[in-house]
Amino acid sequence: MGQCVTKCKNPSSTLGSKNGERESGSKSHSKRSAVHKDDHGSACGKSSGDILVNGTKKTDAAVESSQPPTFSGDTKRDCVSSAEESSLQRIGELFRRYKDEREDAILEEGMERFCNDLCVDPTEFKVLVLAWKFQAATMCKFTRKEFFEGCKAINADSIDGICARFPSLLNEAKQEDKFKDLYRFTFQFGLDSEEGQRSLHREIAIALWKLVFTQNKPPILDQWLHFLIENPSGIKGISRDTWNMFLNFTQVIGPDLSNYSEDEAWPSLFDTFVEWEMERRKKEEETKCITSLDTEGLCAEEQT
Repeated sequence: MGQCVTKCKNPSSTLGSKNGERESGSKSHSKRSAVHKDDHGSACGKSSGDILVNGTKKTDAAVESSQPPTFSGDTKRDCVSSAEESSLQRIGELFRRYKDEREDAILEEGMERFCNDLCVDPTEFKVLVLAWKFQAATMCKFTRKEFFEGCKAINADSIDGICARFPSLLNEAKQEDKFKDLYRFTFQFGLDSEEGQRSLHREIAIALWKLVFTQNKPPILDQWLHFLIENPSGIKGISRDTWNMFLNFTQVIGPDLSNYSEDEAWPSLFDTFVEWEMERRKKEEETKCITSLDTEGLCAEEQT
Protein backbone atom coordinates (compact mmCIF):
# COMPACT_ATOMS: atom_id res chain seq x y z
CA MET A 1 0.00 0.00 0.00
CA GLY A 2 2.81 2.32 0.78
CA GLN A 3 1.53 5.62 -0.44
CA CYS A 4 -1.74 4.27 -1.78
CA VAL A 5 -2.71 1.04 -1.65
CA THR A 6 -24.67 -8.78 -8.43
CA LYS A 7 -57.65 -26.51 -17.19
CA CYS A 8 -67.37 -29.06 -19.56
CA LYS A 9 -67.69 -31.74 -18.04
CA ASN A 10 -70.60 -33.27 -19.98
CA PRO A 11 -73.49 -34.27 -17.64
CA SER A 12 -74.66 -37.87 -18.03
CA SER A 13 -78.44 -38.61 -18.58
CA THR A 14 -80.70 -41.73 -18.68
CA LEU A 15 -83.89 -42.39 -20.82
CA GLY A 16 -86.62 -43.59 -18.39
CA SER A 17 -86.25 -46.47 -15.93
CA LYS A 18 -86.02 -50.22 -16.30
CA ASN A 19 -89.55 -51.02 -14.84
CA GLY A 20 -91.46 -48.00 -16.09
CA GLU A 21 -94.81 -48.27 -18.08
CA ARG A 22 -94.87 -47.66 -21.85
CA GLU A 23 -96.08 -44.24 -22.71
CA SER A 24 -98.27 -43.08 -25.67
CA GLY A 25 -96.58 -42.56 -29.01
CA SER A 26 -97.11 -38.82 -29.03
CA LYS A 27 -95.87 -38.55 -25.50
CA SER A 28 -92.88 -40.72 -26.30
CA HIS A 29 -92.23 -38.69 -29.40
CA SER A 30 -92.41 -35.53 -27.35
CA LYS A 31 -89.97 -36.95 -24.83
CA ARG A 32 -87.62 -38.15 -27.51
CA SER A 33 -87.73 -34.70 -29.06
CA ALA A 34 -86.97 -33.09 -25.74
CA VAL A 35 -84.15 -35.52 -25.01
CA HIS A 36 -82.79 -34.94 -28.49
CA LYS A 37 -82.66 -31.22 -27.78
CA ASP A 38 -81.01 -31.81 -24.42
CA ASP A 39 -78.41 -34.12 -25.93
CA HIS A 40 -77.67 -31.57 -28.61
CA GLY A 41 -77.18 -28.90 -26.01
CA SER A 42 -74.89 -31.12 -23.96
CA ALA A 43 -72.78 -32.11 -26.91
CA CYS A 44 -72.26 -28.45 -27.75
CA GLY A 45 -71.03 -27.72 -24.31
CA LYS A 46 -73.94 -25.57 -23.17
CA SER A 47 -74.28 -22.77 -25.77
CA SER A 48 -72.41 -21.94 -28.91
CA GLY A 49 -71.53 -18.62 -27.35
CA ASP A 50 -69.06 -20.42 -25.08
CA ILE A 51 -67.02 -21.78 -28.01
CA LEU A 52 -64.43 -19.74 -29.87
CA VAL A 53 -63.93 -19.99 -33.64
CA ASN A 54 -60.95 -22.26 -33.23
CA GLY A 55 -62.93 -24.69 -31.04
CA THR A 56 -61.30 -23.63 -27.78
CA LYS A 57 -63.53 -23.05 -24.81
CA LYS A 58 -63.53 -19.55 -23.41
CA THR A 59 -62.60 -20.74 -19.92
CA ASP A 60 -59.58 -22.62 -21.25
CA ALA A 61 -58.55 -19.64 -23.34
CA ALA A 62 -58.79 -17.37 -20.31
CA VAL A 63 -56.53 -19.65 -18.28
CA GLU A 64 -54.00 -19.86 -21.08
CA SER A 65 -53.93 -16.10 -21.58
CA SER A 66 -53.32 -15.52 -17.87
CA GLN A 67 -50.16 -17.64 -17.84
CA PRO A 68 -46.88 -15.70 -18.16
CA PRO A 69 -44.88 -16.08 -21.34
CA THR A 70 -42.03 -18.56 -21.26
CA PHE A 71 -38.62 -18.11 -22.78
CA SER A 72 -36.44 -20.68 -24.43
CA GLY A 73 -33.03 -21.55 -23.03
CA ASP A 74 -31.34 -19.68 -25.87
CA THR A 75 -33.29 -16.51 -25.05
CA LYS A 76 -32.24 -16.70 -21.40
CA ARG A 77 -28.63 -17.23 -22.37
CA ASP A 78 -28.79 -14.28 -24.73
CA CYS A 79 -30.12 -12.05 -21.93
CA VAL A 80 -27.38 -13.14 -19.54
CA SER A 81 -24.72 -12.71 -22.20
CA SER A 82 -25.95 -9.21 -22.98
CA ALA A 83 -25.88 -8.25 -19.30
CA GLU A 84 -22.36 -9.60 -18.89
CA GLU A 85 -21.16 -7.68 -21.92
CA SER A 86 -22.65 -4.46 -20.56
CA SER A 87 -20.97 -5.04 -17.22
CA LEU A 88 -17.61 -5.71 -18.85
CA GLN A 89 -17.94 -2.50 -20.82
CA ARG A 90 -18.54 -0.54 -17.61
CA ILE A 91 -15.52 -2.20 -15.97
CA GLY A 92 -13.43 -1.28 -18.99
CA GLU A 93 -14.55 2.35 -18.80
CA LEU A 94 -13.72 2.40 -15.09
CA PHE A 95 -10.27 0.92 -15.70
CA ARG A 96 -9.47 3.46 -18.44
CA ARG A 97 -10.40 6.28 -16.08
CA TYR A 98 -7.48 5.45 -13.80
CA LYS A 99 -4.95 3.61 -15.96
CA ASP A 100 -1.54 4.99 -16.68
CA GLU A 101 -0.98 6.76 -19.99
CA ARG A 102 1.96 4.58 -20.92
CA GLU A 103 1.41 1.30 -19.06
CA ASP A 104 -1.74 -0.84 -19.31
CA ALA A 105 -2.21 -0.78 -15.54
CA ILE A 106 -3.38 1.47 -12.72
CA LEU A 107 -0.28 2.79 -11.02
CA GLU A 108 0.36 4.95 -7.96
CA GLU A 109 -1.18 8.18 -9.27
CA GLY A 110 -4.23 6.42 -10.68
CA MET A 111 -4.54 4.39 -7.48
CA GLU A 112 -4.70 7.58 -5.42
CA ARG A 113 -7.48 8.97 -7.64
CA PHE A 114 -9.27 5.60 -7.47
CA CYS A 115 -9.10 5.63 -3.67
CA ASN A 116 -10.26 9.26 -3.53
CA ASP A 117 -13.33 8.40 -5.62
CA LEU A 118 -13.99 5.44 -3.29
CA CYS A 119 -13.65 7.85 -0.33
CA VAL A 120 -10.99 5.70 1.33
CA ASP A 121 -7.41 6.34 2.33
CA PRO A 122 -4.86 4.30 0.36
CA THR A 123 -3.47 2.96 3.63
CA GLU A 124 -6.89 1.78 4.93
CA PHE A 125 -7.72 -1.85 5.67
CA LYS A 126 -10.51 -1.64 3.06
CA VAL A 127 -7.91 -1.12 0.34
CA LEU A 128 -5.93 -4.14 1.51
CA VAL A 129 -9.13 -6.25 1.40
CA LEU A 130 -9.89 -4.93 -2.09
CA ALA A 131 -6.37 -5.77 -3.25
CA TRP A 132 -6.86 -9.27 -1.77
CA LYS A 133 -10.11 -9.77 -3.73
CA PHE A 134 -8.37 -8.44 -6.85
CA GLN A 135 -5.39 -10.74 -6.12
CA ALA A 136 -3.02 -7.86 -6.79
CA ALA A 137 0.60 -8.91 -7.06
CA THR A 138 2.11 -5.55 -6.22
CA MET A 139 1.35 -2.60 -3.96
CA CYS A 140 -0.06 0.51 -5.62
CA LYS A 141 -0.76 -1.34 -8.87
CA PHE A 142 -3.70 -3.09 -10.55
CA THR A 143 -3.05 -4.73 -13.90
CA ARG A 144 -5.92 -4.91 -16.42
CA LYS A 145 -6.46 -8.62 -15.66
CA GLU A 146 -6.42 -8.06 -11.89
CA PHE A 147 -8.89 -5.18 -12.15
CA PHE A 148 -11.34 -7.00 -14.45
CA GLU A 149 -11.18 -10.31 -12.57
CA GLY A 150 -11.43 -8.51 -9.24
CA CYS A 151 -14.51 -6.50 -10.21
CA LYS A 152 -16.18 -9.68 -11.48
CA ALA A 153 -15.25 -11.50 -8.27
CA ILE A 154 -16.99 -8.90 -6.09
CA ASN A 155 -19.81 -8.40 -8.63
CA ALA A 156 -19.26 -4.66 -9.05
CA ASP A 157 -18.69 -2.53 -12.14
CA SER A 158 -18.82 1.03 -10.80
CA ILE A 159 -17.47 3.16 -7.98
CA ASP A 160 -20.85 3.03 -6.21
CA GLY A 161 -20.96 -0.74 -6.72
CA ILE A 162 -17.53 -1.25 -5.15
CA CYS A 163 -18.40 1.02 -2.22
CA ALA A 164 -21.62 -0.95 -1.65
CA ARG A 165 -19.60 -4.17 -1.41
CA PHE A 166 -17.21 -2.98 1.30
CA PRO A 167 -19.39 -4.03 4.30
CA SER A 168 -19.78 -7.61 3.06
CA LEU A 169 -16.07 -7.79 2.17
CA LEU A 170 -15.09 -6.68 5.66
CA ASN A 171 -17.43 -9.28 7.19
CA GLU A 172 -15.92 -11.93 4.93
CA ALA A 173 -12.47 -11.01 6.18
CA LYS A 174 -13.60 -11.79 9.75
CA GLN A 175 -14.16 -15.47 8.94
CA GLU A 176 -11.27 -17.57 10.23
CA ASP A 177 -10.47 -19.35 6.96
CA LYS A 178 -10.88 -16.19 4.90
CA PHE A 179 -8.71 -14.17 7.26
CA LYS A 180 -5.98 -16.78 7.07
CA ASP A 181 -6.02 -16.43 3.29
CA LEU A 182 -5.94 -12.63 3.57
CA TYR A 183 -3.12 -12.81 6.12
CA ARG A 184 -0.94 -14.95 3.87
CA PHE A 185 -1.77 -12.80 0.85
CA THR A 186 -0.55 -9.73 2.73
CA PHE A 187 3.01 -11.05 3.00
CA GLN A 188 3.27 -11.63 -0.74
CA PHE A 189 1.56 -8.30 -1.41
CA GLY A 190 4.24 -6.48 0.59
CA LEU A 191 7.15 -7.90 -1.36
CA ASP A 192 8.77 -5.99 -4.18
CA SER A 193 8.37 -8.57 -6.93
CA GLU A 194 10.49 -6.54 -9.34
CA GLU A 195 13.44 -6.79 -6.98
CA GLY A 196 12.80 -10.46 -6.31
CA GLN A 197 12.41 -9.99 -2.56
CA ARG A 198 11.91 -13.09 -0.44
CA SER A 199 11.49 -11.37 2.93
CA LEU A 200 9.76 -8.21 4.11
CA HIS A 201 11.71 -5.23 5.31
CA ARG A 202 11.23 -4.92 9.06
CA GLU A 203 9.49 -1.53 8.79
CA ILE A 204 7.13 -2.78 6.06
CA ALA A 205 6.32 -5.90 8.08
CA ILE A 206 5.46 -3.79 11.15
CA ALA A 207 3.14 -1.58 9.07
CA LEU A 208 1.45 -4.59 7.43
CA TRP A 209 0.97 -6.39 10.77
CA LYS A 210 -0.80 -3.32 12.13
CA LEU A 211 -2.92 -3.12 9.00
CA VAL A 212 -3.91 -6.77 8.57
CA PHE A 213 -4.96 -7.08 12.23
CA THR A 214 -7.24 -3.99 12.02
CA GLN A 215 -10.45 -5.95 12.72
CA ASN A 216 -9.15 -8.69 15.04
CA LYS A 217 -6.16 -7.45 16.96
CA PRO A 218 -4.49 -10.17 19.09
CA PRO A 219 -3.57 -9.21 22.68
CA ILE A 220 0.14 -9.84 22.11
CA LEU A 221 0.44 -7.69 18.97
CA ASP A 222 1.55 -4.46 20.65
CA GLN A 223 4.32 -6.24 22.57
CA TRP A 224 5.47 -8.03 19.42
CA LEU A 225 5.64 -4.80 17.43
CA HIS A 226 7.41 -3.06 20.30
CA PHE A 227 9.99 -5.83 20.24
CA LEU A 228 10.50 -5.39 16.50
CA ILE A 229 10.83 -1.62 16.85
CA GLU A 230 13.41 -1.95 19.61
CA ASN A 231 15.01 -4.67 17.51
CA PRO A 232 17.38 -6.19 20.06
CA SER A 233 18.20 -9.00 17.64
CA GLY A 234 19.23 -6.62 14.91
CA ILE A 235 17.00 -8.27 12.33
CA LYS A 236 16.56 -6.59 8.96
CA GLY A 237 13.74 -8.64 7.43
CA ILE A 238 10.84 -10.98 8.19
CA SER A 239 10.74 -14.31 6.38
CA ARG A 240 7.57 -15.95 5.05
CA ASP A 241 7.86 -18.70 7.67
CA THR A 242 8.08 -16.19 10.52
CA TRP A 243 5.14 -14.21 9.11
CA ASN A 244 2.92 -17.29 8.73
CA MET A 245 3.90 -18.76 12.12
CA PHE A 246 3.08 -15.53 13.96
CA LEU A 247 -0.61 -16.05 13.18
CA ASN A 248 -0.38 -19.51 14.77
CA PHE A 249 1.49 -17.97 17.68
CA THR A 250 -1.34 -15.50 18.39
CA GLN A 251 -3.91 -18.31 18.27
CA VAL A 252 -2.03 -20.79 20.49
CA ILE A 253 0.06 -18.79 22.96
CA GLY A 254 -1.73 -16.86 25.68
CA PRO A 255 -1.01 -13.17 26.32
CA ASP A 256 0.95 -14.01 29.46
CA LEU A 257 3.24 -16.26 27.35
CA SER A 258 3.21 -18.89 30.12
CA ASN A 259 2.42 -21.78 27.74
CA TYR A 260 5.27 -20.97 25.37
CA SER A 261 7.93 -23.64 25.03
CA GLU A 262 11.26 -23.32 23.26
CA ASP A 263 11.16 -27.06 22.63
CA GLU A 264 8.36 -26.61 20.12
CA ALA A 265 9.10 -25.83 16.48
CA TRP A 266 8.80 -22.05 16.68
CA PRO A 267 11.11 -19.72 14.72
CA SER A 268 14.13 -18.68 16.76
CA LEU A 269 12.96 -15.06 16.62
CA PHE A 270 9.99 -16.07 18.79
CA ASP A 271 12.36 -17.49 21.40
CA THR A 272 14.15 -14.18 21.52
CA PHE A 273 10.89 -12.25 21.71
CA VAL A 274 9.51 -14.28 24.63
CA GLU A 275 12.76 -13.98 26.54
CA TRP A 276 12.92 -10.24 25.88
CA GLU A 277 9.26 -9.68 26.79
CA MET A 278 9.43 -11.67 30.03
CA GLU A 279 12.50 -9.70 31.07
CA ARG A 280 10.78 -6.44 30.21
CA ARG A 281 7.77 -7.37 32.32
CA LYS A 282 10.02 -8.36 35.22
CA LYS A 283 11.74 -4.98 35.15
CA GLU A 284 8.38 -3.26 34.88
CA GLU A 285 7.15 -5.04 38.02
CA GLU A 286 10.33 -4.16 39.89
CA THR A 287 9.92 -0.52 38.93
CA LYS A 288 6.34 -0.56 40.19
CA CYS A 289 7.43 -2.11 43.51
CA ILE A 290 10.16 0.48 44.02
CA THR A 291 7.75 3.28 43.19
CA SER A 292 5.20 1.82 45.58
CA LEU A 293 7.78 1.54 48.41
CA ASP A 294 8.96 5.10 47.85
CA THR A 295 5.38 6.31 47.98
CA GLU A 296 4.70 4.41 51.21
CA GLY A 297 7.89 5.77 52.79
CA LEU A 298 6.99 9.28 51.80
CA CYS A 299 3.55 8.88 53.31
CA ALA A 300 5.08 7.57 56.56
CA GLU A 301 7.40 10.54 56.82
CA GLU A 302 4.57 12.96 56.25
CA GLN A 303 2.55 11.31 59.02
CA THR A 304 5.37 11.73 61.51
